[in-house]
Amino acid sequence: MEKTGCAVVGGGPAGMMLGLLLARAGVQVTVLEKHGDFLRDFRGDTVHPSTIRLMDELGLGDEFRRLPQSRLRSVAFPVPGVGQVTLGDFSLLRPPYNYVAMMPQWDFLNFLARAAALEPTFTLRMEQTATSLTFDGGRVTGVRYRTADGSEGALRADLVVATDGRHSVLRRAAGLQQRDFPVPFDTWWFRLPRYPFEQGEVAGIVPAFGNGEGVIALFRDDYYQMGYFAPKGSDGRIRSEGVERFRQRIASVRPDLADRLDAIRSLDDLHWLDVRLDRLRRWYVDGLLCIGDAAHAMSPAGGVGINLAIQDAVAAAARLAPALLRGNVTVKDLAAVERRRRLPTDVIQTVQRIMHHEVFVPLFTGKRTGAPPVLLFLAQQVPVVRAVLPRLLAFGPRAEHAPGFARRPQQRLAQ
Repeated sequence: MEKTGCAVVGGGPAGMMLGLLLARAGVQVTVLEKHGDFLRDFRGDTVHPSTIRLMDELGLGDEFRRLPQSRLRSVAFPVPGVGQVTLGDFSLLRPPYNYVAMMPQWDFLNFLARAAALEPTFTLRMEQTATSLTFDGGRVTGVRYRTADGSEGALRADLVVATDGRHSVLRRAAGLQQRDFPVPFDTWWFRLPRYPFEQGEVAGIVPAFGNGEGVIALFRDDYYQMGYFAPKGSDGRIRSEGVERFRQRIASVRPDLADRLDAIRSLDDLHWLDVRLDRLRRWYVDGLLCIGDAAHAMSPAGGVGINLAIQDAVAAAARLAPALLRGNVTVKDLAAVERRRRLPTDVIQTVQRIMHHEVFVPLFTGKRTGAPPVLLFLAQQVPVVRAVLPRLLAFGPRAEHAPGFARRPQQRLAQ
């Protein structure tokens, strides 16, 4: 049976970051990714200042800033009769961490993969799908996988880390129980063209509400990444109504975009996201740790999922690298990682639940068409809120720093 120090299952932001950090500590680490590449649309693509600062600490900041990206300077809500009211002005933060970088997630993951490939103890194995765990007594000892040609194998490891997302195979295989929270909406993502003459910040975010539904537009250089929000359980009805009715829905909320809705050729152009909000009651069993969405599925509200997952990876690497080098990862080590990351997870999920209740439920019931008046008042009139809110959005309640063993001078990466 093949052997590695740490088997990381899932090549998303948490998995790739954990692999990079552990390899920089000298740990033999193998990342299994089920796809053949990272090219998938409509995954989270907001890189917050907490992660940008981490890039600098890892010596990757200069290279990161060379990646194609745009900069989000603020988050605002439309208010009838008033215009856009800014809820979070990142320009108030100290440079160079005074913006959110917007980039396709595949660019970010390829970037992490290039950095990790420089480490002799790092291995990335694409098109290898984890199917189950291996056990010795009550301890997880590795992972079984299936390759693209259908052959199967097993990888033995001192520790398995599940970073395989909200539908984690491994957390189910370990019998870990989750707590689910109600979510009032699902999201349909799609693209619309953006004409060269159109004005506005490239990384702007423009929400619009009406008729019990909502639309958000994320500006890109030559297109809008659109998100349509509707009550949970609407997917079947929306698809049965057909593409023309869907175009009408978008036009009713954003009539200024009606001239390009034929870009939605069919409902196959929509990417449906079954929005979930949950967290494991315990993130580990002996020999296995879950982090990122595998431990706590996040709502897209606030766009914090990527960055929370990366913070999990940093905390996990800092605690587990010494134990992995000794070849003796204990349940106490795994519990320490969960203990450190549970508070920020609970805080962020609580904020998201409040946002669901105060913004989306009134939206879908027609009681309100924007942000809560109290929040808008605080954001406009209370200086301390205007100062604190951007920092909370940018760094979260407990931002992690790169461990000393992972820090490097600024370096260039091969393309």
